[in-house]
Amino acid sequence: MDKKLIYIADDEINICNIIKSFLINENFAVETFYDGHSLLEAFKLKQASLLILDIMMPGIDGYSLCSLIRKISAVPIIIVSAKDTEPDKIAGLTLGADDYLTKPFSPIELIARIKSIFRRIELDNIQTKSNESIKISDISINADIRQANFCGKNIGLTAMEFSLLYYLISNKNRAVSRKELLDKVWGFEDQIETRATDDMIKRIRKKLVSSGSSLKIDTLWGFGFTIQDKD
Repeated sequence: MDKKLIYIADDEINICNIIKSFLINENFAVETFYDGHSLLEAFKLKQASLLILDIMMPGIDGYSLCSLIRKISAVPIIIVSAKDTEPDKIAGLTLGADDYLTKPFSPIELIARIKSIFRRIELDNIQTKSNESIKISDISINADIRQANFCGKNIGLTAMEFSLLYYLISNKNRAVSRKELLDKVWGFEDQIETRATDDMIKRIRKKLVSSGSSLKIDTLWGFGFTIQDKD
């Protein structure tokens, strides 16, 4: 079985080396880059299974790199940054990152989050391959290629956004708590801050609206979210 390839972009060489050593120890293949442009060019030649991006880098910063990658791929992206304010985190998640970890962080926690993302994707692949395509409102879920389509056009969900929307649709007409989403989508229960679900829901809603879809994700204040099948 081929090793999953992870790209790291961080201008702090020591951090790159520390993360790389932990990942190699977990049997991942790793390539490191010290600026955003180098990673972007490498990614265009050979796509990785997951990206770890710092924000403050020379040339293309992490935010811009995340946005550029999202135009060509739904590869999972984890941002690691010393920027620890809520607006910084929301900016990263809004641009398409699947997770955001603030420095200093434990490499063990980073690895746990990486494994959680891969585990979620693999589980969804198993589940979606065993099911026919799902249609709800004006959105069709293409299970085989993990896409949400409106009028036959991919609305551009990332891997984790697809997992979240697919879970809500699979549990339509039921109230789904934030804790359940953190457990089932991220695989962390409440180890990831609750904001993560809200930020990703906002991104999915924005993509639904931009596509022209009328599918609604309703917020249940103080609890979680629901999708109602009104057909």
